[in-house]
Amino acid sequence: MKKRILLIMGLLLVMTLLTGCMEYDQPITEESKGFWNEYIVYPLSLFIVKMAEWLGGSFGLSIIAVTLIIRLAILPLMIKQTKSSKAMQALQPEMQKLKEKYSSKDQKTQQKLQQETMALFQKHGVNPLAGCFPLIVQMPILIGFYHAISRTREIAEHNFLWFDLGSPDPYYILPLVAGATTFIQQKMMMAGQEANPQMAMMLWLMPIMIIVFAINFPAALSLYWVVGNLFMIVQTYFIKGPDLKATAAGNAGGAKK
Repeated sequence: MKKRILLIMGLLLVMTLLTGCMEYDQPITEESKGFWNEYIVYPLSLFIVKMAEWLGGSFGLSIIAVTLIIRLAILPLMIKQTKSSKAMQALQPEMQKLKEKYSSKDQKTQQKLQQETMALFQKHGVNPLAGCFPLIVQMPILIGFYHAISRTREIAEHNFLWFDLGSPDPYYILPLVAGATTFIQQKMMMAGQEANPQMAMMLWLMPIMIIVFAINFPAALSLYWVVGNLFMIVQTYFIKGPDLKATAAGNAGGAKK
């Protein structure tokens, strides 16, 4: 699990560097150059602008609509990633037994451990890298949408509900909601893994980071995070419903004892 978390964090870092983080403050226009700008950020920015036109000029509704459309588009990848993660979690007891059986650090023993582990994966039809591929595909899309919102200057000129889209929420409502929904979504995703110290750390670290960012970033981004999190909460409920109910029942039983 620790290696998986490090891999995810590494992917996030690499994708951030590759997707032009240095251009964050540069407006995205039709004249913007580079593969990242021309084929990912600008089309998404144009989609947001066109959607706003279709929704009566409301960029707030446009961000909500485009966020939901993108989340629905990558839903099959999310389902695949979740199923892969669930399959790997189910094999953890057997993998732990293999580690205990081949606990010696000598090279031959470790090679035997790797062979037995791969045989275990093949027996159950599990690909340990299957959960990473959907993440790699999703990241450019989600980061591109993030850039499109940040760099589309028309968005900053409009307001929605009680806040200006181009300025931080003055009442800190969106940042707090973004942090709370991030916590709920991660809590649901980590159902049954709360005992893992690395997962427990991520459970609290991510919401805190989101709140800090949302307080300082334009409210348009906070709106994007809130809508995306709410979608993920509903998605996770339907995908991991039985696991969530089992975890809740286990916690209730433990409380009674």
